[in-house]
Amino acid sequence: MCCLDLKFKIALAFVAVYLIWGSTYLAIRFAIESMPPFLMAGTRFLLAGLVLYAWTRLRGSARESKQHWGNAFIIGGLMLLGGNGAVVWAEQWVPSSMTSLLIATVPLWMVLLDWIWNRARPNVKVIIGLALGFAGIALLVGGFENLGESSIDIVSACILIFGTFLWANGSLYSRSAKLPSSQFLDTGMEMIAGGLLLLLTSFVTGEWARARLDLITFHSLFSWIYLVVFGSLVAFTSYTWLLRVVSPSKVSTYAYVNPIVAMLLGWILAKESLNARSLLAAAIILASVLIIIAYQSKRQPVTGKD
Repeated sequence: MCCLDLKFKIALAFVAVYLIWGSTYLAIRFAIESMPPFLMAGTRFLLAGLVLYAWTRLRGSARESKQHWGNAFIIGGLMLLGGNGAVVWAEQWVPSSMTSLLIATVPLWMVLLDWIWNRARPNVKVIIGLALGFAGIALLVGGFENLGESSIDIVSACILIFGTFLWANGSLYSRSAKLPSSQFLDTGMEMIAGGLLLLLTSFVTGEWARARLDLITFHSLFSWIYLVVFGSLVAFTSYTWLLRVVSPSKVSTYAYVNPIVAMLLGWILAKESLNARSLLAAAIILASVLIIIAYQSKRQPVTGKD
């Protein structure tokens, strides 16, 4: 019965990470229409983190240590400042659907880094799945002109790919780092740390001086609220929990499903282009997800608890 309950929770967490996170790319695009990107992301994660931290402490969670905070800032810096920061910055120029597809390089980094750090050598079929997913990304970005035009700012693409590398490092580090035994407290601390680092970046880049509360549209404000509640409190919490209970290669498959959701929402709600190239690339990426889920290496999870 306990095993079935755990499987049900894992399934719900994957639904949140797959579907909700897929919708956040478009929500980010709408939010930064009238809000500076780093300021928007920083306030989003800081508020969500404070809510989760306060709720957990009021429920009697054990007090965290200085080492816990140090690791929270490392993880928040890599995942939220590095990973999410790259997304919010790049979406000023890159369509939300294209951004989500470039983020699909996360599984490649996670499997490679897990192989280097933990000697978790992937089996041949997982490698084939990863290669297939990367091929879908390559198809989307260039080649085969008869499938439709493909154009993307190279600098933005490089920033996004580097952001995925940082996100993957933070995800794997969180599996072995010394963190509070309460997963909710841990996640709240990471969001607080990442939010503060994003706000610091906003200050350094001069966003604070350009911010105008009176110019924020209802569209952007509603999207920001959606990101706080569903993107951070629900989906990010689900993601950090999944990192504790299933293998990195399986968790990372969210990066292949999110683009499908983001692409459809971008096409329907934001009139972003959807041509033969995008559809074929999406089909290839989705096929890679099925391969990884079916043949991913079975490993005991690393909890990272005290």
